[in-house]
Amino acid sequence: MAKQAQTPFLEEWLRSHSGSGSSISISSGRPSSVSARAIIQAWTELRDSLQYQSFHPNHFQSLRTLFDSQSSLYVADPQARLLLSILSSSNLSLPHESYPLFLRLLYIWVRKSTKPSSVLVDSAVEVVARLFSIQFDTRKSSSLFSQGILLLGAFSVVPVASEHSKTVCLELLCRLLEEEYQLIGSSEELIPDILGGIGYALSSSGKAHFAQILNSLLGIWGKEGGPHGNVSHGLIILHLIEWVLSSFINSCSLDKINVFSKEFLEISKVSYLPFAVVMAAAGVLRAASKTILSGVGLDTVSNLRTSAEERIEAVARDLISRMGGFTNLVNDPEVGFLLQCVSLALVRSGPVSCRASLLTCLASALLTEIFPLQKFYTKILNHPHDNLAGLMVNEVKEHLGSVPFKEAGAITGVFCNQYVSVDEENKGVVENLIWAYCQNIYLGHRQVALMLRGSEAELLGDLEKITESAFLMVVVFALAVTKHRLNSKFSRENQMEISIRILVSFSCVEYFRRMRLPEYMDTIRGVVVSVQENESACVSFVESMPSYADLTNQKGFSYLQKMEYQWYKDEVQTARILFYLRVIPTCVECLPDLTFRKIVAPIMFLYMGHPNGKVARASHSMFVAFISSGKDANHDERVLLKEQLVFYYIQRSLEGYPDITPFDGMASGVSALVRHLPAGSSAIFYTIHSLIEKANNLCREVLTQEVDLWKNWQGESQPCKKMLELLLRLISLVDVQVAESDDVTRKPTLVSWVQSLSYLCAQATSGSTYSKSLESEENSASASASSMGPLSWNRISARL
Repeated sequence: MAKQAQTPFLEEWLRSHSGSGSSISISSGRPSSVSARAIIQAWTELRDSLQYQSFHPNHFQSLRTLFDSQSSLYVADPQARLLLSILSSSNLSLPHESYPLFLRLLYIWVRKSTKPSSVLVDSAVEVVARLFSIQFDTRKSSSLFSQGILLLGAFSVVPVASEHSKTVCLELLCRLLEEEYQLIGSSEELIPDILGGIGYALSSSGKAHFAQILNSLLGIWGKEGGPHGNVSHGLIILHLIEWVLSSFINSCSLDKINVFSKEFLEISKVSYLPFAVVMAAAGVLRAASKTILSGVGLDTVSNLRTSAEERIEAVARDLISRMGGFTNLVNDPEVGFLLQCVSLALVRSGPVSCRASLLTCLASALLTEIFPLQKFYTKILNHPHDNLAGLMVNEVKEHLGSVPFKEAGAITGVFCNQYVSVDEENKGVVENLIWAYCQNIYLGHRQVALMLRGSEAELLGDLEKITESAFLMVVVFALAVTKHRLNSKFSRENQMEISIRILVSFSCVEYFRRMRLPEYMDTIRGVVVSVQENESACVSFVESMPSYADLTNQKGFSYLQKMEYQWYKDEVQTARILFYLRVIPTCVECLPDLTFRKIVAPIMFLYMGHPNGKVARASHSMFVAFISSGKDANHDERVLLKEQLVFYYIQRSLEGYPDITPFDGMASGVSALVRHLPAGSSAIFYTIHSLIEKANNLCREVLTQEVDLWKNWQGESQPCKKMLELLLRLISLVDVQVAESDDVTRKPTLVSWVQSLSYLCAQATSGSTYSKSLESEENSASASASSMGPLSWNRISARL
C-alpha cells in the first residue's frame, strides 16, 4: 500500500499531496495543545451527559475539546461505546453541529484501534446507518455528509466488521454519493474527506459496488450542481487511485486489479471528465511503477501501464484537436486546466512512453499555463491607467504559489525527455514554439518593464520571478536540442540554422538570467562553434540584432507616445544587446567588413556611451576584438576600416571620460589599436595626440579646482593621472612600432616626438615626487604645486 506519511488517516495523506499548502482541515480540528487533564475531564463531562440524560453547552464544549485534540487522541472501545450510546439515546436532544464531531471521534476510534470489538463495530454501523437513513434530512449539512462518507468508508475496511455491516456501509455510501452529491461542492476544504471515504470503499468493495463508487469518483465533477474540479482535486484523485491500486498489487489481489482495469481502463464513459480520467490514469502508472510482483502478476501490471498510457494519450489527442493543432495556443480556461492536469500527471507518473501528443501538450502547458507571461503582459498593457496593484498583483502572486508553477522544473524535465524520442517533424514544431515564445516575452517584458518600473515595483518583481523560471526552461530545452541536433547525423546547414535560432533566443531571454548555469555555458559553447566558422552564419546572427534605428526610437509603444523614450533606460533591450556584444567577438574573424561597418559599429559606438559600466566595457571589448582580427591575412579593406573607426572610437571614448567611459575599457582599446594597426599609422598618431590633449585638459581642470593636487599625487588615482599612466605605458609600444617602420617620411618626426614625450612625462613625474617631499612645509609645498601646475603643463603642451 502506498505510504501514508505515518498517518492512519487516508484523507490527511491525500490532503498533503493535493498541493493546497496545508494538511490541516476543518475535520482535523484547530491545531492546539490540549492537556491530558482536559481530555480526561471532557470524557467525564460526556459520561455525565449520558448519565443525567441531558446535553448542555458545556457538554458540546467537551466534545469540541476532544475534537481539537484528535492528533494525539486515542479512542478505546469503552469510549466509543459511550459515544454510540449518546448518539442513539432518544432522550438526548443533540445540537446539529455536534453530529460531525461525534462521527469524527468514531472515525478516530476505528482507524487508530488495532483490534476493535467486532460486536461494537457492527453496533456502530447500525447507529450510523440509522442516523443517515432516518434523521439525515433534518440534519443535512456538508460537514455531516463528509464525515459520514469518511466513516462509512473506514468501517468497510475494518477486518473484524461482518460482511453484512460492510455491505450496509457500501450501499449507504453509494446512495449518499448518488443522491446528495450537491453537498460535495458546498465546502471545498471537505472534499479530501469525501474522497478519502471513497478510497476506503474502493479498496474493500466487490465488483458490484466498485463500479458504482468509481462512477461517483470520476463522474460527480460533471454533474449539474456538483463540485467544480481543479488541480488540487486532480492530484487527490491521482494519489487516491495510487493508494487503492497499490493495496491491490501489494496484496496480490489480481481479481480486484482485473475489475479495476475493466471498469476504468477498458471502458470509456462519457460521464467521466477528462481531467479525472487523466489523473486517475496517472495514479495507475504511479502504482504500477512501484510493483514488486513477478510472473502473472507482472504481466497484469504491465497491461495496466499500457492501458493507462493510452487513456492519457487519448485525452491529449482530443485536447490538441480542441486547440486546433500545434501552433494555435488558445486562451481557453478549460483547455488550460486540462493542460495543467496532463503536465502534472506526466510528472507524477514516473517514466512514460514518448508520444507526440504528450509532447505537444507539455509544450503548450509550459508556454501558456506554467509561464503565462503573455497573458499577464496583455492584461497590463491593455489597462495602462488602471490600478494595476489591485488588478494584477494578487493574480500573479497566486500563480507563483500554484502547484503547476512549483513543478515547472519537473515538467520541463519530462518535456525534454519526450522531445528526445519523438519524430523530427514534431521536434521541429516544438522548437519553433519555444523560439517564438522567447521573442514574444522579450517584446512583452520590454514594454511592461518600461511601464511599471518605478511605479509598480512589487508587480514587476513578481513577474520577473516567473521570467527567471522561464529562462531556466529555455536553457534546459536548448541544451537538449544541441545534444540532439549538433552532430554528424544532421547537415552543416541544419546545425548552423539551429545554432543561430538558439543564440537569438538566448539574446531575448538574457535579461532574465540571474545566475551562472553550467547548462547555459555548455549550450553557448556548443552553438558558437557552429556559427563562428562560417561567414553566412555569422552574418545571419549579426543581422538578427535590432537595428540602430530600432534601438533609439520606439514608435510601436503606444503608451510611450507621451513620454520621451531613453534607450539607455531600456534594461531588457540593453541586456539583449549586451549578449550580442559578448558573442560577436567570437566570430568577428569571419564577419565581412561591410556587415561590421553597417550593423555592428553604430551599435557598438552607441553603447560605449551607456551609463552601465559593464555594458560600456563590452562595447570596448567588441572594438578590441575587431581591431585585433585579421592577423592571418593582409586585408587592405579591413585595415582601412580599422583606421576609419579609430578616429570615432577615440572621439567617442574621450568625450565620455571620466564620467561614462570606463578607463580600463578605453585603455584596452587604445592598447589594441597601437599594437595591431600598421606602424606609423596616422590613426595611432591621432590617438596619442588626443590622449595628450585630454590629459592636459583634465589636469588643468583639477589644478584649477584643487591647488593641493601635487601634494596628493601619490594618493588615489585621478582621471588625469590614469591618462598619464596610459601614455607612459604606450611609449614602449609605439616606440617599437615606429622604430621598426619603413615609413621614411613620418618616422623621424614620430621617433623624435615619442622621445620628447617620454622625457617630458618623466620630468613631470619627478616633479611630482619632489613636490611630495616638501609636504612637511605646507606653505612651500602649496607654492611649489601652484607654480609647477598650470605653467608646467602649458610648457609641456607647447613643446609637444
